[in-house]
Amino acid sequence: MSLKIRMARAGTKKRPVYHIVVADSRAPRDGRYIERLGYFNPLLAKDHKDRLKFDLEKAKAWMAKGALPSDRVTRFLDEAGVAKRETRSNPEKAKPGKKAQERIAERAQKAADAAEAAATASAE
Repeated sequence: MSLKIRMARAGTKKRPVYHIVVADSRAPRDGRYIERLGYFNPLLAKDHKDRLKFDLEKAKAWMAKGALPSDRVTRFLDEAGVAKRETRSNPEKAKPGKKAQERIAERAQKAADAAEAAATASAE
């Protein structure tokens, strides 16, 4: 049985609160879980003390038993200094798409043509 430390959504419509739980990886997101380790309320300010409550000792114990934290839970553990989260780098994601590159090249060509026309007009 593979275990995950992940978040289960609770709260009402458009007012999410997430429970941090240990669950079987095959269980549904908001379904059956083994133990609740804390909660996360994303609607509160980042410096608010009740935004995140997380029992780190229980999390360490479950990780020792083989539970793998999800990406978001790994961020929480990294902030607490329990686990190290590797930074991600995807330089391809920031590049413009094919059509945007074509528009940029077209604008550059028009600007070069305008500069050339201005240079020949001033030379005459």
